[in-house]
Amino acid sequence: MFHKSGKKYAALIFVISGLIQGLAQAMESNTTHEYKLENGLKLIVQEDHRSPVVVTQIWYKVGSSYEHEGITGLSHMLEHMMFKGTKTLKPGEFSRIIAENGGRENAFTSTDYTVYFQQLEKSRLPISFQLEADRMRNLVIADEEFLKERQVVAEERRMRTEDNPQALAYETFQATAWQTSPYRNPVIGWMADILHYEPQDMRDWYNMWYAPNNATVVVVGDVKPDEVYQLAQEYFGPLKPEKLAVLKERPEVPQRGEKRLFIQDDAKVPYLLMGYKVPSLVDSRKHPEMIPEQDIYALEVLAGVLDGGNSSRLTRNLIRGQEVAASAGAGYSMMSRLGTLFTFDGTPAQGQTIDKLEKAIRTEIEKIKKEPLDVGELERVKIGVITSDIYQRDSVYYQAMVIGMLETVGLGWPTRDEYVEKVRAVTAERVQAVAKKYLIDDHLTVAVLQPAASKKEQQLSAVTSR
Repeated sequence: MFHKSGKKYAALIFVISGLIQGLAQAMESNTTHEYKLENGLKLIVQEDHRSPVVVTQIWYKVGSSYEHEGITGLSHMLEHMMFKGTKTLKPGEFSRIIAENGGRENAFTSTDYTVYFQQLEKSRLPISFQLEADRMRNLVIADEEFLKERQVVAEERRMRTEDNPQALAYETFQATAWQTSPYRNPVIGWMADILHYEPQDMRDWYNMWYAPNNATVVVVGDVKPDEVYQLAQEYFGPLKPEKLAVLKERPEVPQRGEKRLFIQDDAKVPYLLMGYKVPSLVDSRKHPEMIPEQDIYALEVLAGVLDGGNSSRLTRNLIRGQEVAASAGAGYSMMSRLGTLFTFDGTPAQGQTIDKLEKAIRTEIEKIKKEPLDVGELERVKIGVITSDIYQRDSVYYQAMVIGMLETVGLGWPTRDEYVEKVRAVTAERVQAVAKKYLIDDHLTVAVLQPAASKKEQQLSAVTSR
């Protein structure tokens, strides 16, 4: 429907913009409250009274980017151990109690944080707090349980990464793109490190980072903030803070030219990865004189221009138009704690090559550098970017995710309420400018995964060559 022009198109944009603004205002009417306990724990409560449920998330400021060589993946391993019992609970009992109370729970580890969450009927919130406060300081890391779980994590790495050609290519790509940034290490860790973890490594890591003064508790749902605060005081208040390690910065060194790597594996199809080093919003806050904040939101819109649905340029021109790609995508994570990558990836269509796919992606980048977006395309993309954000906020889980992520990377949860306005303010000229500024060969790493010949083919070739 966005092919329409003139007055009809303008009217359509006006109507959709009004709907989005109404949704945004509805979400912003949910009040957010922030508290801080004496032991340093931060509590953020977002009211959402549409249904009698509550989401609790515990965000720890520790992830793979906090690790040093030799212990890569230890934060992820600790996530596994957090379900293996405390001084009062046996292994697996945490999950059993949540399930018995009609809830669901899980956890995940990222480069910048580790998160534990539960969703329960609102009256069960004390159960969540009691369990999380218990394992925040009372985890038991028994040697036997640790060694068993170490093998589980090693097998997870084999299955998800080493036996998955595209995942292995992505890991190699990241390790090549980043030279000194801790983002070069995989979240799950390198296998050599995993196999050499010792129980005491885990105990030291837990004691160092799992403390109230290194955690943010986010609660979103049908709750009264003052009552949640009193529960937090009851369960988390008695916990002692920890003298946290000072995290030394490991900035990425300037790249001095394009990097290119080739990987052979038992892949079914070739796979292309391209990544340009770009700043995050945290970088902009630290160095506003060098990285204007408008650049960050323009990069966000640029990602939408290239890969924002069926009408985006990569889909329209590479998959449907030229039919050079079976798949093609672009991505940008503006909320990273450190500098990040603006990435492209894709697989060539049948009868096409990786070289043609890369050339086609580069052509799309050059078009943006040379030809500013027209008003219609820019508005459509901005509406898509904003709509995605607004509709995701309809979920209590996603509301908590945004709050926790912004707090944990150091941006602060009020940044959430600036997003729509800042995206709206992006101009076509700014999108063109950031493409010219950041999407350059000196910032680029290219990885090509090529299917290796099968063992039978290799053996046949060897016999034939004789």
